Amino acid sequence: MEPLPSNKLALIRQRARRDATCQFTSLAHLLDVEFLRGCYEALGKEKAPGIDGQSWQDYGRNLDGNLCDLVERLKAKRYVPLPARRVYIPKGDKGTRPLGLPSIEDKIVQKGVVWILQAIYEVDFCDCSYGFRPKRSCHQALRAVDAAIMRKPVHYVIEADIQGFFDHVSHDWMMTFLEVRIRDSSLLLLIRRFLKAGYIDSGLLVRSDEGTPQGGPLSPMLANIFLHYVLDLWFQRCVVPRVPGACHLVRYADDFLILVQYQDQAQRIEKALRQRLAKFGLTLHPDKTRTISFGRYERDRAKREHRKPHTFEFLGFTHYCGTNRKGRFLLGRKTAKKRLARACRALRLWLKEVRPLPMKIWWPILAAKLRGHYQYYGLSGNGRMLTTFDYRVKRLLQKWLNRRGQCKSFSWRQLNDYLRHYPLPKPRIVHKLY
Repeated sequence: MEPLPSNKLALIRQRARRDATCQFTSLAHLLDVEFLRGCYEALGKEKAPGIDGQSWQDYGRNLDGNLCDLVERLKAKRYVPLPARRVYIPKGDKGTRPLGLPSIEDKIVQKGVVWILQAIYEVDFCDCSYGFRPKRSCHQALRAVDAAIMRKPVHYVIEADIQGFFDHVSHDWMMTFLEVRIRDSSLLLLIRRFLKAGYIDSGLLVRSDEGTPQGGPLSPMLANIFLHYVLDLWFQRCVVPRVPGACHLVRYADDFLILVQYQDQAQRIEKALRQRLAKFGLTLHPDKTRTISFGRYERDRAKREHRKPHTFEFLGFTHYCGTNRKGRFLLGRKTAKKRLARACRALRLWLKEVRPLPMKIWWPILAAKLRGHYQYYGLSGNGRMLTTFDYRVKRLLQKWLNRRGQCKSFSWRQLNDYLRHYPLPKPRIVHKLY
């Protein structure tokens, strides 16, 4: 959703594009009642509340009064963000990922700050960055990987993972990077307060000296700004000019790949990357970071070395060296095993929970879940894994529908007959790369 005073943001965007060295000195005044009203309307209405327990609907019952009071506190610099409510969600490797859930008022202000920062930094961000940006998506990042490997002489891939990135972003470096473009002390103070707000975990207040807790609207934007200066510009200005042959970076938030032509250059880049990140208090994960041979000659190389061809994972897909119908090299993609297992496990738990309810209540929700899966994983070359998921969904349906009572109600044939009358979304390729 476009913010209401889009003309003011358009002027900021034009100035930022026209002068790459311009520093903006007056931005906080944009956070007025009408601007914040647009921020409120843009928020998700069903999102979980923060520690104050106030929902989107609760705040909207006296929206004008709440926003006027909020703007008054912002102008007087009396506004202090509440600590986020920390929750944990499962990760693919059987661990958990911490999320910080801000209060509804903090989400409104964060959304406004994001729109302001977006107007400035979208003209600065590099083309290699795809995460949490307008008109950019993970599928465009996957398309960029496909184009680099298929059309360029890429023979090595640096698969990198920054260990606990969102928990180890340096606040001092973050503010230093923001001051490159922003000289508005009021806006900078507001951002620093968000960074220092901390979170509530198991009833205990934890003050944060580093990191940008995931869960709020502001965190992805700050992460992009941080990695723009730490990684993207460094790669563009210092790495590419010094490396002979092909050299490409594709980044989605804190997940990124570096695609290189020569082995010795790949090893040099990985070493330099570790040193670069260490300068800003970040480290590469020792088990998830590696340099592998890959590309059109990988199958022959693996055959000579008596091993399996290398594969790598990126954005939930396993990339492998395949062939087309003519036997020529083709970059293959399939749903990563961990992602498929996680999707099936989540669906099994959900079906177990809703089985006592009438089917007409949860059948549309199941259809929406399947559409979401096919919308993300429906990528060229992934048809077999989509069909596998569809089959497992049907088996889970049969299992849990037959556990609603003493008697079995659905055989495999009866389930397929039922699906002909009440169809679920079919597996399909949504994003075509070829």
